[in-house]
Amino acid sequence: MSNEKYENLIAALDIGTSKVIAVIGHINSEGLTEIIGIGMHHSTGLKKGVVVNIEATVDSIQRAIEDAELMSGCSISSVHAGIAGSHIKSLNSHGIVAIHDGEVQPVDVDRVIDAARAVAIPADQEILHVLPQEYIIDEQEGVKQPVGMSGVRLEAKVHLVTCAVNSAQNIKKCIKRCGLEVSGLVLEQLASSYAVLTQDEKQLGVALIDIGGGTSDIVIFTDGAIRYTGVIPIAGDQVTNDVAMALRTPTAHAEDLKIKYACALAKLTKPEETIKVPSVGDRTSRNMSRQLLAEVVEPRYDELFTLIQSELRRSGYEELIPAGVVLTGGTSKMEGAVDLAEEIFHMPVRVGAPQYARGLHDIIRNPIYATAVGLLLYGAEETRDGARVWQDVESEGISFAGRVKAWFARHF
Repeated sequence: MSNEKYENLIAALDIGTSKVIAVIGHINSEGLTEIIGIGMHHSTGLKKGVVVNIEATVDSIQRAIEDAELMSGCSISSVHAGIAGSHIKSLNSHGIVAIHDGEVQPVDVDRVIDAARAVAIPADQEILHVLPQEYIIDEQEGVKQPVGMSGVRLEAKVHLVTCAVNSAQNIKKCIKRCGLEVSGLVLEQLASSYAVLTQDEKQLGVALIDIGGGTSDIVIFTDGAIRYTGVIPIAGDQVTNDVAMALRTPTAHAEDLKIKYACALAKLTKPEETIKVPSVGDRTSRNMSRQLLAEVVEPRYDELFTLIQSELRRSGYEELIPAGVVLTGGTSKMEGAVDLAEEIFHMPVRVGAPQYARGLHDIIRNPIYATAVGLLLYGAEETRDGARVWQDVESEGISFAGRVKAWFARHF
């Protein structure tokens, strides 16, 4: 397959509990991200966002990548991949350094970020992201771009995200077995925010909740910066299990019933609406009221939204998000989910579908693709900035002497 017709190819891989999505795009002549290929395959090798079966995960990734390459007519060598799961932890940190020569240089910004990331984390965790919130120069708060400003002391407030070393290594191992390089691992809810949130919402204060198959991921923005990230290990799979148990039907059929007929608010259904429920084994299918299905699904959604609300309360930002809540991910698509969420959160709620990317609009305008498209946009931004996602590979390809020089420049 030839890549000659496209420059600046980018690929993204959303490895989820229920599905693996591969998206291929490129940066067009206008500097915008254009999607040229999508592949999706059912995922069986993950549980609650964490790899539990490497062979099954490799197979799903391989098939999704093949579909995307076939659609785009391009072959890819590296991907930006998403990471999620209960092992994700986050904290806000603070760093202070003296400014050399009375004017902030890029080196000073690097030094203050290094100072802010110098926190004690457990041996089994590693830093995934260091996300600057704001800079303070000599008591002057709210500085977003400090380079070139005059001052004596530079402070930085940052949001640190850490992940389990083993989980990150397992995801990388699965991708490398498919013959691909990992350009970077990105927190999934952070990636989704690139695709579905507007700048106004981030500035005003908003909570994005990405409800997938295995985990519900939360990220809160205020004043245009990320303030809090959290993960709840309850999502669509629990709803499917409840449907399977209550209606006595196999899990695969329960998933189909949930997608086609379920409603998160029982009062929106009519008693006369009936659905055909397949039985286990050779037994014949049964007719059942759709309202009964809604009565099984509603308590689980109610419980999920209540857990999310208590997480928002615990974060301390519940009162600071006037733009409300944006739901995304496959589980947010269900009829009645927005109405139920508004009843529980007492704030505006909308379902967010990917935007800001061109090409294949009819396919990607779906909350299922929020993380995959967000990863692509994140990768495009990294490409434009010429920056690297992983801090740990900054020194790759630089000689030992070059690294020593860079270290002295940063610290003296």
